[in-house]
Amino acid sequence: MATRKVTLSLDASALEFAERAAKADGVSVSSWLSKAARREAVRTGYRPTTEDAQGKARGDEAELAAALEELRAQG
Repeated sequence: MATRKVTLSLDASALEFAERAAKADGVSVSSWLSKAARREAVRTGYRPTTEDAQGKARGDEAELAAALEELRAQG
């Protein structure tokens, strides 16, 4: 997947959460934030217009469903 460098401002606790979650997942903070942004966009109703993007969103929806199921299983 193509990447683009951007500058973001995050509150300190959000960055700390992201850093800890990324470390737990064994991925970079950038990768973790990219995944989190896609999940949140899908969760809140974003629907891409191109066929390629729609396929990626379906994958993200499946990933979100799996994450929710895992959270439910943990109680």
